Amino acid sequence: MGLTKNLEPCDFYDKNVWWRGIADLLIVNKEKGLAYSLDYKTGSSSRYADIQQLDLVAEGVMAHFPEITRIKSGLLFVVSNEFVKAYQTADSRGRYMERVLPDLHRLQVAMETGVWNASPNNLCGWCPVTSCIHNGG
Repeated sequence: MGLTKNLEPCDFYDKNVWWRGIADLLIVNKEKGLAYSLDYKTGSSSRYADIQQLDLVAEGVMAHFPEITRIKSGLLFVVSNEFVKAYQTADSRGRYMERVLPDLHRLQVAMETGVWNASPNNLCGWCPVTSCIHNGG
């Protein structure tokens, strides 16, 4: 599913698409105003599970299905058989996307200027930029 910059629903490949999201499993019950959204994870542990992905997909679901007021969502870690639950409601619509706007702004500025400042984190060892001071450079 896709959203425009104004969080209006659009096609995944629409020329005005600003955000794209895919739910591995989505069950929509318009009569009850309820949807179930599930994302399968192949990682070995839910230790560092981040439900932000579920919140963003919920934003898209509520835009595409305005009848939906509640979403029960989860991350299913298929290797470790763990399930991380989340719950989203229509009264929080818009706030789910607001949480990522500062990061999106940083990315937009970096793309426009070509300046990608190093951002050290736990993934530095897997980064392909070996010239970075945080990854052996």
